[in-house]
Amino acid sequence: MGHSYIKASDLPSILPLFPLNGALLLPRGQLPLNIFEPRYLNMIDDVMAGERLVGMIQTRGENLLLPELARVGCAGRITAYAETSDGRYVVTLTGICRFRLGPELPAGSPYRQARVDWQPYESDLKAESTITGFSREAFLASLRRYLHGRALDLDWETAEAAPPEALVNSLAMALPFDPAEKQALLEADTLEARCRCLTAILQIDAVDPGDEGPPPVQ
Repeated sequence: MGHSYIKASDLPSILPLFPLNGALLLPRGQLPLNIFEPRYLNMIDDVMAGERLVGMIQTRGENLLLPELARVGCAGRITAYAETSDGRYVVTLTGICRFRLGPELPAGSPYRQARVDWQPYESDLKAESTITGFSREAFLASLRRYLHGRALDLDWETAEAAPPEALVNSLAMALPFDPAEKQALLEADTLEARCRCLTAILQIDAVDPGDEGPPPVQ
């Protein structure tokens, strides 16, 4: 990753924010972004000269000009960067740590910035290797039913071998859940809680009344 954060105090107290509904970043996950708005091009220029940290956060409410921000977001560090011939930036953020939103700074830049509190999520800085009571077989059965109902598929060999944290977080980020569901996954206190939340969403969203279920596993 090129930079190590051991404790919450290693992280900056002020963070540039990229509000984007439906985009979920989690610790150690990777989120590709296509940056084209001038204010966010400016933001990338600024962060590339410093810590390379960007706070991904969703919005709430109906004010489209200056939407209210969700209370929790996740910071990512730019770990891949390219500039296109038409002036866009294509970057990849690698998730570092969630944060609780604090006061926003007075507008001194074209993009929003805020003070943030890392302390509630300091445990994000260390990977969780296990999930108590996790049944991969039952989890993948729920996932298979959900994907079947949407004519989606994935690399099942990878899903069967992936470590629990990588499996749960990558699916939470990649699957087409609505913004409220994404926020619930983000705010789950622990990996175990996130796994329970993800399983519940998969099961609730899985089957239409007339669905006959997924085809048998070969």
